[in-house]
Amino acid sequence: MISVLAGGVGAARFLVGLTAVVDPAEVTAVVNTGDDVELHGLWVCPDLDTVTYTLAGAINPETGWGLAGETWNARDALARYERARPTGSRAGATWFGLGDRDLATHLYRTARLGEGASLSRVVAEIAAAWGLRVRLLPMSDDPVPTMVTVDDGEIGFQDYFVGRGHDVAVRALRFAGAERARPAPGVLEAIREGNPVVIAPSNPLVSIAPIRAVPGVEDALRERRDRVVAVSPIVAGRALKGPADRMLTELGHEASVVGVARIYAPVASTLVIDSADADLAGHVAAEGIRCVVAPTIMSGRAEAAALADAVVAAA
Repeated sequence: MISVLAGGVGAARFLVGLTAVVDPAEVTAVVNTGDDVELHGLWVCPDLDTVTYTLAGAINPETGWGLAGETWNARDALARYERARPTGSRAGATWFGLGDRDLATHLYRTARLGEGASLSRVVAEIAAAWGLRVRLLPMSDDPVPTMVTVDDGEIGFQDYFVGRGHDVAVRALRFAGAERARPAPGVLEAIREGNPVVIAPSNPLVSIAPIRAVPGVEDALRERRDRVVAVSPIVAGRALKGPADRMLTELGHEASVVGVARIYAPVASTLVIDSADADLAGHVAAEGIRCVVAPTIMSGRAEAAALADAVVAAA
């Protein structure tokens, strides 16, 4: 079994590549749920949904999230109520777009959770409905929302990422309730039995760190460190998607493969970096982590498969 710690878009593309070079039934993905949010009374799991839709071949290829061929009638209709909404109310908010087809996933998930099903049970049901052979696990069945401190206070991750367009400085991160959370069933086993365990090219601070914050996960990773391979999401000092580079700098890390190496060295024995950063391989190794250089930009399925092949070989 190959186990992958996963965030959203980058991890989803990596998983598509991985399932092109190994049997999908041999892959388990432990997915971040720190991004989860309640909207319109519905429980939304952005990273889990992005991974699901991508593996199902249904993702919007232009955005990397949401469904291809989506329509937005419900969102547009909600705009009618914005002028009537009282100050401070979040009812009918349109800043986080939920497409008409995407709503079906959230309606099903919320109804099943309301019936008492665990998130991990519902994730398995949704994956089965989409015909996935990869095993998907939420990092925890307990809510562990990522909270972001900005200059005017602490806000939820989606308020920062979507509501403010991740265009404000981050002063601190907090994974609320992490100390009381339990790993979802199968998570620790996936880490302990994964051969290898891959940390996907996701944001180390808001996609992978929430998973590591769930009690037991960090210890399990440290125990398996010799079989853990991480892929840097930073290429030539920049994030390919999202604010990872700025966030690293704002929170006191180096926005480079060397900075990523420092974050992952306690739990990973190998870091795969892009060819553009080959001149930093020695500096990465100096952080106590073996460095493997390979093309990491997944511009298509072939490139994603080549990266996955390199990662498996690196293990």
